[in-house]
Amino acid sequence: MHRSHSHPGGFNPSDVPQVLPRYSAKKMAKPVNFVCEAPGARSVSLVGDFNDWDPAAYPMKKQPDGGWLIQIPLNHGHHHYQFVIDGKACLDPRAQGVARNEKNEKVSLIAVS
Repeated sequence: MHRSHSHPGGFNPSDVPQVLPRYSAKKMAKPVNFVCEAPGARSVSLVGDFNDWDPAAYPMKKQPDGGWLIQIPLNHGHHHYQFVIDGKACLDPRAQGVARNEKNEKVSLIAVS
């Protein structure tokens, strides 16, 4: 009998070291859903202190019901954000709060715990 070594016989979990850092950056981030009700919009994106307010960083996806959705990992703490609807910055009416940025403009606030 000739044994082929091109297909190893299964994965052995004991081959993986179990030493994981207790506080890894991945553990701190939590997937957060952002929903924007803008059924007539051509494009919606999410900007905030987590992406340097870059409208190209997080384009949102239009859902069948006309809302726009994106899920991103956020570290725990408070984050400032806005929706950019067809190029215009807008507050999130369902935000947990309203804060002001360094230019004293109103921005939406989310707390991730």
